[in-house]
Amino acid sequence: MAAGTISRIRLENFMCHSSLHIELGEHVNFITGQNGSGKSAILTALCVAFGCRAKNTQRAASLKDFIKTGCSYASILVDINNHGEDAFKPEVFGNVIILERRITESSSSTVLKDQHGRKVAHRKDDLVEIIEHFNIDVENPCVIMSQDKSREFLHSGNDKDKFKFFFKATLLQQVNDLLGSIRKNLNVVDSIVEELERSIMPVLKELDDIQDKIKNMEHIEEIAHEIENLKKKLAWAWVYDVDKKIGEQTEKLEKLRERIPACQERIDRNTAIIEEVRKEFIVKKENVRSFLEKTQEVRRMKEKMQHDIHEAVKLKMDLEKEHARGMQVLNKMNTRVRRLEVQVHEFQLKRMQQTQAEVFQVEDSIWELQQEINSANLCATRLSEEEKKLSEELQDIIKSISDIGKEIDEDGRRINHLKSQIEDLRRRQHDKLTAFGGDRVQSLYRSIERHHSRFKCPPIGPIGYHVQLASDCWSLAVDCALGRLLDAFIVSCHKDSLILRECAKEVKYHNLQIIIYDFAKPRLDIPNHLLPSTTHPTILSVIHSKNPTILNVLVDQGHTERQVLVQDYEVGKSVAFDKRIRNLKEVYTSDGCKMFCRGSVETILPPNRKWRAGRLCTSLGEKIIEIENETAEIKKINSERWDLKGKLVIDRDNINSKLRTLKRKREDEEQHLERKKVQLDDTKKISIANKHDTAVDTSELEAEMMQVKEDIGNKELVLEKINLKLTDALREENDKRASYKNFIGSAHAEMGSISDAEHELQLVEEKINDAQQDKAHYEGVMERKVLAPIKMAESELTDLQQLHQEYFEKASRICAEKEVEALGGVGGSTLEQLSDRINKLNQKFQQESRRYTETIDDLRALHDKKGRKILRKQQMYAGFRGKLNACQKALDLRWRKFQRNAGLLKRQLTWLFNEHLGKKGISGHINVDYKNEVLSVDLTMPQDASRDTVRDTRGLSGGERSFSTLCFTLALHGMTEAPFRAMDEFDVFMDAVSRKISLDTLVDFAVAQGSQWIFITPHDISMVKAGDRIKKQQMAAPRG
Repeated sequence: MAAGTISRIRLENFMCHSSLHIELGEHVNFITGQNGSGKSAILTALCVAFGCRAKNTQRAASLKDFIKTGCSYASILVDINNHGEDAFKPEVFGNVIILERRITESSSSTVLKDQHGRKVAHRKDDLVEIIEHFNIDVENPCVIMSQDKSREFLHSGNDKDKFKFFFKATLLQQVNDLLGSIRKNLNVVDSIVEELERSIMPVLKELDDIQDKIKNMEHIEEIAHEIENLKKKLAWAWVYDVDKKIGEQTEKLEKLRERIPACQERIDRNTAIIEEVRKEFIVKKENVRSFLEKTQEVRRMKEKMQHDIHEAVKLKMDLEKEHARGMQVLNKMNTRVRRLEVQVHEFQLKRMQQTQAEVFQVEDSIWELQQEINSANLCATRLSEEEKKLSEELQDIIKSISDIGKEIDEDGRRINHLKSQIEDLRRRQHDKLTAFGGDRVQSLYRSIERHHSRFKCPPIGPIGYHVQLASDCWSLAVDCALGRLLDAFIVSCHKDSLILRECAKEVKYHNLQIIIYDFAKPRLDIPNHLLPSTTHPTILSVIHSKNPTILNVLVDQGHTERQVLVQDYEVGKSVAFDKRIRNLKEVYTSDGCKMFCRGSVETILPPNRKWRAGRLCTSLGEKIIEIENETAEIKKINSERWDLKGKLVIDRDNINSKLRTLKRKREDEEQHLERKKVQLDDTKKISIANKHDTAVDTSELEAEMMQVKEDIGNKELVLEKINLKLTDALREENDKRASYKNFIGSAHAEMGSISDAEHELQLVEEKINDAQQDKAHYEGVMERKVLAPIKMAESELTDLQQLHQEYFEKASRICAEKEVEALGGVGGSTLEQLSDRINKLNQKFQQESRRYTETIDDLRALHDKKGRKILRKQQMYAGFRGKLNACQKALDLRWRKFQRNAGLLKRQLTWLFNEHLGKKGISGHINVDYKNEVLSVDLTMPQDASRDTVRDTRGLSGGERSFSTLCFTLALHGMTEAPFRAMDEFDVFMDAVSRKISLDTLVDFAVAQGSQWIFITPHDISMVKAGDRIKKQQMAAPRG
């Protein structure tokens, strides 16, 4: 059987049927029966099963009205064939799709099952997907013409009703409504674009005002230019003035240098006298020095002997201190030995005081307490088991509540996460820039604009804002691969990076990634032998950017030329691990899975499930709708979980009440048991303590006592050694003091001859001092009267030369000397005159400048900034207008196609209508007026000799009107497609001849058309010829 046809219908408690099973053939099915037997209920059930509302069936006001009287529910099961090429998800449903619609007093549900009856889906969207796949429109009268629609159509002579029937059956109504809504949306967008275009007019006017201000300020700029020229002349005037002073100072210095020879001759004479006396002084000094050397040797010997005596005394004192400390330690050890002997004696006395009677009394108490504990333990165990059963039941309920609560919380978090994703996607729809750093990036952009004059080159970033993808299918993979690199900014030098870091700190954008790169470099040309040898695309091949620096940075920093993109997981594993491709760094699947190989280690990192779309994705509207649908479905499931949780909470409270009562009884019994156990433990501890006291072991104390005695013996040996050392130290000290006394006596005899030599040396020094004073006098004259003025003059000359160099460098930085000469030089103008002229022009410049708050540079920068901004907006709005015009042209083209198709459908309808009428000898024509929305039928009857045209079908007999209407319906059937069609009481009001012709026509049409047909009639159909493609069924007569 063809996919989409109905193989079986089962009804339970639906309308007049308690239980009904109908098996349908693949082609033509006739269902007959008396009035009231429930024939029409079958078509009504089909409409309800495929989602039709109760009011649209014209049989009930609500779905609960279809429930049979006296029953609580109604059920409809429809088996849909799912064979062949047009099958819907055959791997899920199999050869048959079972559609179950269950109706209760308060609700209704739809369930989709596979061929084995297993539940597959329950959402309305799943049913809509099946209906759209098989093209089943139960509200289309050409698919299901119910009894009420047949009667209404047969009796209606209204041309507007016929037009509506034709317009809806051919789906022209749906296309017309869709085009109308598109045109309405385009009109709204056109008004928005016009408003945007009008919004930039004030800015254009403001731009013109700024240009006028710039023209008015050009006069001020001329004054500033003149001031600049005068400053250049003044700078070089200072240089020329210093040149003049240098010449005067050079003449003064030459006159001072002429006084030097006379003073130098006096100084040389005294220098010769000093040299003669100094020779004699050297001889005398040598004698004194020899005596002094002997004296120093004596002094060194004295110091050495004093030091040796000091060391001997120090050694003696250290040994005495060490001997005293040893004696103290030895006394402490002896005291410890005496204490340990006393403790051993006391323990031995205590051992003998223990009596056997106390032991027997304690054992009797332990036996009595044990009996009481056993009795209390049995009672507590019984209560504990009962409590355990209730606790297990309570834990199951609590676990269920907790699981449901976790699911509710998880769904809540998931809903919040989905809402945040929707908000993020909507922000990205409004402004793509926020995808790469959020609102901080916008603040950073404004900060960069405020400091733009400080940058050598404007920064580029974020990188992701300047990158476009060839296809949105790679957006998630590229985002996973590049990550934070898409948020980075690029600058041309280190200075710009520091300025950008200051801007980021100003707006609190921490951890901003800044990349320094040469903007002048052309786009990198990567040879083929350095690229991965695979047919799959690399990230570099799927991204585009107008700026070559962006692509160069992505290659240098992100290695995009070595990162390969694949569609699915298996292909990614094959590329990453099996083929060992050269130059391959990483492989990314379209859903964000990362694979790479480092040596023999193969690594696979799963994708981030929180990401629905990469930041480079442009089709954000579809993602928003998908997430909103998922959010609605989660909320619906959450509501059901809340109801179940409420029921479980009531059960939990009831069990908790029982458990508290039982727990109080158990706790009382356990407290009694614990008191007895404590008494037993105390008794046992007393018994153990008694036994322990009787078994006190003094072996440790005796061992410690022996160890201390051994330490005492060792310490006494050490003290004996110290006494020997102390005796040697005293003997050495006395020997050194005697040697020192003898040395001091011999040294005093040699000190007398030194004083005579020192007196002779003093007389020679006096002669030298007299000659030096004379020499110093003339040197002073030379210094004060000759050299000092020369030095001062040279210093002034040096200062002037430095000042000249400084003025020359400053003047050169301001302008070249040739430029001043080109301006006429500074001849005839003094420094004061130039300064006065500059001051007057400055005052004039300030007066003119006060008329304007901004400088001309600020105005030009503002004009350029606003010009670039308004140009961007004009280009953007022009792009909007171009896209809008393209959409309008596309809509006009589709509207023309719609009108042409509507005309073709009108002709096709007339041809098919005449073809079916001709079987009874009738001819006719159908006029369709799309403008006035009317459809009229022109008929010419064969028995009418005058061949007059009958325009109103109400002027025909009942059978003729029904047959003409049937022909009109079949003509529409020939223009539409559906897997099955149904007609109820199609032959009403026909005479026998018209009925036979109609039945033959319907059967021939149904067999030729090839789809499944269901005909319902109360009349006899014995005249219909039986065949393999025709199945007849008789409904049971209604019960009285």
